[in-house]
Amino acid sequence: MTERPKGAEHATGCGRGYFAIGAERISKSLNLGNMVRSAHAFGASFVFTIGAHYRALEAWSDTSKAPAHLPLYNWESADQLVLPEGCRLVGVELLDEAIDLPSFRHPLQAAYVLGPERGELSPEIIDRCDHVVKIPTTFCINVAMAGAILMYDRVRTLGRFPPRPVGEGGGGANVPEHVRGGQKVRRKKSSAKQ
Repeated sequence: MTERPKGAEHATGCGRGYFAIGAERISKSLNLGNMVRSAHAFGASFVFTIGAHYRALEAWSDTSKAPAHLPLYNWESADQLVLPEGCRLVGVELLDEAIDLPSFRHPLQAAYVLGPERGELSPEIIDRCDHVVKIPTTFCINVAMAGAILMYDRVRTLGRFPPRPVGEGGGGANVPEHVRGGQKVRRKKSSAKQ
């Protein structure tokens, strides 16, 4: 049996926080299947669609059989979207006011939503987003590829990986195992009357 690489605990769901990824009005089954398979590989807690075209939902190209391992929610409209308490909705769209992905701090609890293949996120979804980020490209890229880039960035920035070396190649340094401290008991401060 091969040992997991150091830092892989976040990618396999053992890290802190959780995330989900979905797409609004997706129409191509290959894109949906690829996105769901990538979500499964990166350790997503669930995947979702909003107003997906019936063709995208009927023909799966996901070879990992992700829906057998993580929940898949299909909502018909933006007003039906329900997220866990505390989960931040993060839109991914090429908008001037969007935050560049390399400058974005990912929330610990996040659901990322991507726009359709030939279009953009609806105003209803943009209004519900806590944040909107953009991948710094000169034009739109495939929705499944955008999802994979986004999930990689999340795992890279929130996972426990050694720092990149100054020179080329790998540094070979390992991140030390996390050591939990002992139990800490907090006592209420009493207000003594004088």
